[in-house]
Amino acid sequence: MSHRQAPSVHLRVSAGDVGGRRLDAPRGIRPTQSLVREAIYDIVGPLVADAVVIDLFAGSGALGIEALSRGAAEATFIDQDERAVRVIRRNLESLGLPERGRAVRADVGRWLRASPDEVGRASLVLLDPPYNDAVLEQTLALLDALVAHGASVVAEHAHRQPLPSLGRLRTVRERRYGDTAVSVLVVE
Repeated sequence: MSHRQAPSVHLRVSAGDVGGRRLDAPRGIRPTQSLVREAIYDIVGPLVADAVVIDLFAGSGALGIEALSRGAAEATFIDQDERAVRVIRRNLESLGLPERGRAVRADVGRWLRASPDEVGRASLVLLDPPYNDAVLEQTLALLDALVAHGASVVAEHAHRQPLPSLGRLRTVRERRYGDTAVSVLVVE
């Protein structure tokens, strides 16, 4: 019996330097829908130019790669799934972006606690954790303590999952797309 790797799901970069180019996403990972990705970048628009981006629960890397395509200076992709990290590296390579992107296999919470300087340098943090999971609240609590003043955090989550009350991070915008909500938080 042969063991074949499950085929990948295919996405496209919405806009920017590599707009229209194809991305792979490993099976079993829920990639951000193109409508939601475009909405995120409509919301954060000018914040992307020259941004230092962190893409947490990166999956295919679509959110962070979209930021690079739209002018972000650099992006760090964090995911604990080895398949996802391989796909992100392959996507960065195929799009000619490996010098601006770095994929790290790590538990998001552990990586955040171990990388406070890198988190403090980020001007845009993107997160798309598993829906209806306590990891959203845990990650936002860590980001609340670590992101610098002026940084923006964009969280994709189930619209029925309320965001926790936080100390410094405040929700400044929220939009709903079917079962998905996109919340933008900033340090006040």
